[in-house]
Amino acid sequence: MSDLTRIFSAEGELANTIPGYHPRQQQIEMAEAIAEAIAECKVLVAEAGTGTGKTFAYLVPALLSGGKVIISTGTRTLQDQLFNRDLPAVRNALQVPVTVAMLKGRANYVCHFHLERAANEGRFPSREDARYIHIIKNFAAYSDSGDKSELAEVPETATIWPFVTSTRDNCIGQECAYHKECFVMEARKRALAADVVVVNHHLFFADVMLRDEGVSELLPAANTVIFDEAHQLPETAGLFFGEDISTSQIMDLARDTHAEALTSAKDCAALPEAVAALEKATRDFRLIFALDGARMPMQKVLERAGFDAAFDVLSQKLKALADILATQAERDPALDNCWQRAQILETQLKNWRAGTDSNLVRWVEVFTHSVQLHATPLSIAGIFAKQMEGHPRAWIFTSATLAVKNDFAHYLGQMGLPQAVTKHWDSPFDYPAQSVLYVPQNMPPPNSTGYSAAVAATALPAIKACRGRTFVLCTSLRAMREICALLKDAFERDGLTYPLLMQGDSSRTELLDRFRTLGNAVLVGSQSFWEGVDVRGEALSLVVIDKLPFAPPDDPVLAARIDKMKAEGRNAFMEYQLPYAVITLKQGAGRLVRDERDRGVLMICDPRLIEKHYGRRIWQSLPPMKRTREIADVEAFFEPEAAPKVETA
Repeated sequence: MSDLTRIFSAEGELANTIPGYHPRQQQIEMAEAIAEAIAECKVLVAEAGTGTGKTFAYLVPALLSGGKVIISTGTRTLQDQLFNRDLPAVRNALQVPVTVAMLKGRANYVCHFHLERAANEGRFPSREDARYIHIIKNFAAYSDSGDKSELAEVPETATIWPFVTSTRDNCIGQECAYHKECFVMEARKRALAADVVVVNHHLFFADVMLRDEGVSELLPAANTVIFDEAHQLPETAGLFFGEDISTSQIMDLARDTHAEALTSAKDCAALPEAVAALEKATRDFRLIFALDGARMPMQKVLERAGFDAAFDVLSQKLKALADILATQAERDPALDNCWQRAQILETQLKNWRAGTDSNLVRWVEVFTHSVQLHATPLSIAGIFAKQMEGHPRAWIFTSATLAVKNDFAHYLGQMGLPQAVTKHWDSPFDYPAQSVLYVPQNMPPPNSTGYSAAVAATALPAIKACRGRTFVLCTSLRAMREICALLKDAFERDGLTYPLLMQGDSSRTELLDRFRTLGNAVLVGSQSFWEGVDVRGEALSLVVIDKLPFAPPDDPVLAARIDKMKAEGRNAFMEYQLPYAVITLKQGAGRLVRDERDRGVLMICDPRLIEKHYGRRIWQSLPPMKRTREIADVEAFFEPEAAPKVETA
């Protein structure tokens, strides 16, 4: 028996110390594959179905490897869970003297400099923020980490946080009077000294590109890099391998410059005037784009009335501020920082407008208060492959959703991993016994006018049979709002008392807590609830998906990638659009069965799953559930739960 087999066995270290642990053959095989990849400095792409226990499968060989390990997660929530729960449990079970650290982006740590400045100025967006500032000051005085996630009294969404944390732009580095007390620097020191460091994908790529957050110092010493939730990497890497600039950055510069002008350059009357002119130009530029949430390709942006004029005025006012800051920069390190930022933003605006890189797609994303100017790579494969060159180390990519019917070609192509070893392990759950895939009959085409009404009407009998306990996952916010309104009307008409929750009514965490506590709720959500959500037990027994999650064809980046693939004579639908939809659908489907005792129905309303030639490839990529097109089978599936329990004497 190998050491790993023993550790993962029913009599092994994990079973003896971790409550509820039990062996799974898939987990043992995955751990052995990862141990081999670490020992031989290989690239391993590993898909493991829900319930495999992939976290322990990579933690055990990582902690036993004896080298420095970087583990990158898809979300800060998983990062906290890994660092605070899973890592200590496995380290305790193995009794290995391994030091661990967690490193987040600087926006997660209180900044002494900005905290002090905000407290002295006393100008806050709300009365609550004025109360929060005292709580944060007290926290900063006694905290070892300065990590805002440890301060439950101040919500993560509070508007005070940008005023008391730093960004890559406004950190003044060694010039700061609080440099020796800096929480970010302290977190980096701990990470450099640790054997295992937990980061997240955004931090990893931001640092690899910007050399800012501390990972660039960690990477040369790392023997192993493990990416959990690796299906998110192509999109995350695309964000950071591109060249983006936001009007929020310009407004932040204006805000910081105004604050510094009040303290370090009171006699420079031109400075506040230039700030006010830049703020107006930035707001006017936002008003050119009327639609909130729009994503526009460059061609449509250029056709927009007033764009050129507004862009030119914004550029001019930014340059005017930079010129004035140049005359004041020597007076204070913070003023010098503002000058440096103004010059960088000025250059970024020019580069975005010029658009000389043929691998970058230029487009605009519009938010309620800001505009993001994107230049996104058509492909990240070559860029990412370069990041992996140099010192030999193991690279592990793992997720429950990386392949299409056990074919990894799409993911390997996206990430530039042609030489990777690929492995797949099915979920240990008994899907035929635990679940049903229900595709209703007589659904209209998904692009038809009344489609949302058909989804709501067809889902209603299934929701009744399940007695609430439902997620309705929608492919757009518009469909989410329509379906939720239709269900609300239907509930009132039929006298149904199931609580109806909708994404956006409160934070995701609060909605999930309410959903679990209520036990019979119906939650209608969009993208936020397709992945990273874990509701175990009877509270979630039905997942309804309105449409197959193909990316919108008018998405600027997708459209450009499709055009490029067509020009190369490739089949963009089969090579790119279909795999994307399959991987996203697998994520949504994965919300249903979370442990060995869960039972439930996955209802996919889209008739293309049955009617189109590619539909078979899609449902064959899903777990092996029983399949039906009859609502009677769904009702029968839930009947045993509803039947009264008869006690015998």
